[in-house]
Amino acid sequence: MSQCRIQLPPIRLALGGTGLATSLPLALLFWPVPGHAESVTAPIPINLTGHWAGYASLVLMLAAYIAAMFEETTQLRKSKPMLLAATLIWFLIVLAYRQLGQAPVAVAAFKSNLQSYIELLLFIMVSMTYLNAMEDMGLFKALKIWLVDKQLSYRQLFWITGGMVFLVSCVVNGLTAGLLMGAVVVAVGKDNPRFVSLACLNVVIATNAGGSFSPLGGISTLFVWQHGMLGFTEFFKLFLPCLVNFLVPALAMHFAVPAAKPAVASELLMMPRGAKRILFLFGVTIALAVGFDMSLKLPAAAGMMAGLSLLQFFYFYLQKSDNPAKPIPSDFSLFFGGGDLQQSAFEARRLDIFDKVGRLEWDTLLFFYGAMMGIGGLGFIGYLDAVSQVLYGQFSPTLANVMIGLCSAFVDNGTLMFAVLTMHPDIPQGQWLLLTLTLGVGGSLLAIGSAPGIGLLGQAKGQYTFASHMKWCPVILLAYFASIGVHFWINAATF
Repeated sequence: MSQCRIQLPPIRLALGGTGLATSLPLALLFWPVPGHAESVTAPIPINLTGHWAGYASLVLMLAAYIAAMFEETTQLRKSKPMLLAATLIWFLIVLAYRQLGQAPVAVAAFKSNLQSYIELLLFIMVSMTYLNAMEDMGLFKALKIWLVDKQLSYRQLFWITGGMVFLVSCVVNGLTAGLLMGAVVVAVGKDNPRFVSLACLNVVIATNAGGSFSPLGGISTLFVWQHGMLGFTEFFKLFLPCLVNFLVPALAMHFAVPAAKPAVASELLMMPRGAKRILFLFGVTIALAVGFDMSLKLPAAAGMMAGLSLLQFFYFYLQKSDNPAKPIPSDFSLFFGGGDLQQSAFEARRLDIFDKVGRLEWDTLLFFYGAMMGIGGLGFIGYLDAVSQVLYGQFSPTLANVMIGLCSAFVDNGTLMFAVLTMHPDIPQGQWLLLTLTLGVGGSLLAIGSAPGIGLLGQAKGQYTFASHMKWCPVILLAYFASIGVHFWINAATF
């Protein structure tokens, strides 16, 4: 019995006389075909926007997102309401389809959305595992000490930290890059709150801008790359617009930064064996991800998993070659052993790959599961198609993308990008680049608009605040539109 892959075309069908017709493409739907001479009548997706299940799903998603936004107040992890909402939404969808005798259609749609999330999860899992490994090896702390020991002025540190995080964030996730440079800023500016406030704001803007011209820079760019809307190298067309977005506020803030030189005590750090080789392996892993995608047309996650295997073998090599005659004790032996046993146990954990995996930001990863599956459910119901017809039908794509980018100051840009991808708008490459740009840099408008901003609010508490960020909002907004103008100027051929 052979099987053929059948992709359903968009089909319009109204349910219950609601008159709300919408196109609902079903991707990756596998349907068994006996032989290859028979024809198959494909099941028809149903518009549920006027159905009770559709209304209930919409309420569930809105309630979950509101609960996630008030995480700091309620102390309820944002992943919990999102996971529950996504589960209930797909339960209602399958229940509605089951009543109509088409449950397999809904199940296939769920699996399609699940595949998209799994690819994202594996990619981020490997990337963050490498970052945890580099942190354990002291690479980030070494960079901080190197900058502090240079005895630079506040203004020099302002530009160096901003410039470095702009470049680093194109390969390192924004939260990690922002917190790394934030640690430098807080360390050297502990006696100067004004410098800390301005430098942290500069780091947030630079991180968001730097993460927007690379497919590896953030969730939203990774989504666009994984869905095949833009090729790996096409993202770099946004380098100059992103650079302008960083430079305009930085130049405006330059003269407000103190010109004095901080007095900071020097510190010595010895990195453990293998630190530089892990950095090299991370570069190899990124190259494998890009190569698998561009050359073999395999998901980038396949290359990342290959890189994870390299890290596992390297840790195995370090364990066997670093004093192999000395046994490594279990954690239980710490209750009875001395300093040597404790040090050995620490080394065992430092070279344990699963310790790095266990320290991932699982709350964020599970939040994105809930967001992706919930939004995917709303798209399957038909709501996102209706929104797409308004945004990209009644408005110009440029106005729609600019407005969506402004929304990223309040709503997570990864969630917004996945919602747009689920809408399937028919827009040219230049508009996909514009959407990537606006969603990336739009989060800089408010301190709570991006993960680096939220992270630095806690790291530099009392010095970098929501109010201090808002004072520079007009300049950031000017940079937002300036970067859009530069994009239209230098990438005019892509429209």
